[in-house]
Amino acid sequence: MNKHHPNPQPPATPALHLQGRPKLRVLGTAISLLEELRLQAEQDLGIDVTFDNNDFLTTQHKAAQEPGSYDIYDQCFHNLDIVWYWRAVQPIDTSRIKLWSEINDLTKTGHIGPNARLGQGDVPAKKLFVQPNLALGDTPSPRISMLPTTHNFDSFAYRTDVVKHTVEMNSWASLLNEKWAGRVSLVDEPAIGIFDAALAAQAAGLMSFNNIGNMTVAEIDRLIDLLEARKKDGFFREFWRTAEDAARLMVDGETDVQSMWSTGINILNGQGIPVEQAVPVEGYRAWHGGLCLSKDLSGRMLDVAYEYLNWWISGWPGAVVARQGYYISTPQRSRQFMMPAEWDYWYGGLPAATDLPGPDGSVRIRKGSIRAGGSYWQRANCIAVWNTTMDEHNYLVRRWMQLVGR
Repeated sequence: MNKHHPNPQPPATPALHLQGRPKLRVLGTAISLLEELRLQAEQDLGIDVTFDNNDFLTTQHKAAQEPGSYDIYDQCFHNLDIVWYWRAVQPIDTSRIKLWSEINDLTKTGHIGPNARLGQGDVPAKKLFVQPNLALGDTPSPRISMLPTTHNFDSFAYRTDVVKHTVEMNSWASLLNEKWAGRVSLVDEPAIGIFDAALAAQAAGLMSFNNIGNMTVAEIDRLIDLLEARKKDGFFREFWRTAEDAARLMVDGETDVQSMWSTGINILNGQGIPVEQAVPVEGYRAWHGGLCLSKDLSGRMLDVAYEYLNWWISGWPGAVVARQGYYISTPQRSRQFMMPAEWDYWYGGLPAATDLPGPDGSVRIRKGSIRAGGSYWQRANCIAVWNTTMDEHNYLVRRWMQLVGR
């Protein structure tokens, strides 16, 4: 195998010695349910894999209420509380995770480096370990709630051909700057969009929060009222729900500044749209994905599920998600499946030495481009808040639905 090939294949893994071909059902979202991954998992593990791909709220609800409908729940730490409350998933035995010792410290301790900002909200480290009373906490134990996998550090994006002075985009306040009225869009997901808006409102001096990661009802009301007033005045062009929709808004020339994920930025880069991700001085809004085991798994299928978990952090899948702009919890394992230019761009913060492909092989990053925010370690050390399911989440969802008109 040529490890410098732009999309090298992983070494063959012997099929599981099971009677018949097992069928593994994975429930999740478009973040990680990529067809490239499904096909390779089938080939490597000798199993059939089906993906049940939904939006964030549908996935979370289904995971909590229908544990018999899936084997693996693939979402994020901030979606874990409700699912864990309903005991829909079972603890993961770390002795069965072959590379557990190689998973980096971002989820184990919350810190990568001595001066890291832990950030507020649902810090994964605080929900990782299963305690003796089945509560989730940061005291290490041999059982975990979710196997850490993909993650990223998000902000917002802007059209560089419209924004002439990029220094003005160094703050979340830009998302609520009247200069961009009618040309702004927010992501329509309450546990995510609310924090883009809150960080913007706080940075702009429009309001402050006692704990931005766990707002009170009064704080939620004040923030939603502020957003509703802006919406009534036509400030927001749209509220989007998928990375493709977010990219479309800029492709169609409808927005100049908006919430944006790495996948959306990559789509725009691939189409030659001049766009950049902001590097806010206040810090990023971070998220961390992972894999859970359905409570109904046992015996033969539990073994199959553990093989899938181990496969996800074995190297090749992490190289695929890197081409989306996402990181993996075992980055050094993925490095061997990436071209040096890919590693240097996505993880090292260096200029792209050549055109770089997306997961589907098409060019997404042009030679000479530099990823905003620098290296993985620089970005990981600058977190303002994590995506969070707050104590008042149910109330927030009701107010958010009123805001977006759902």
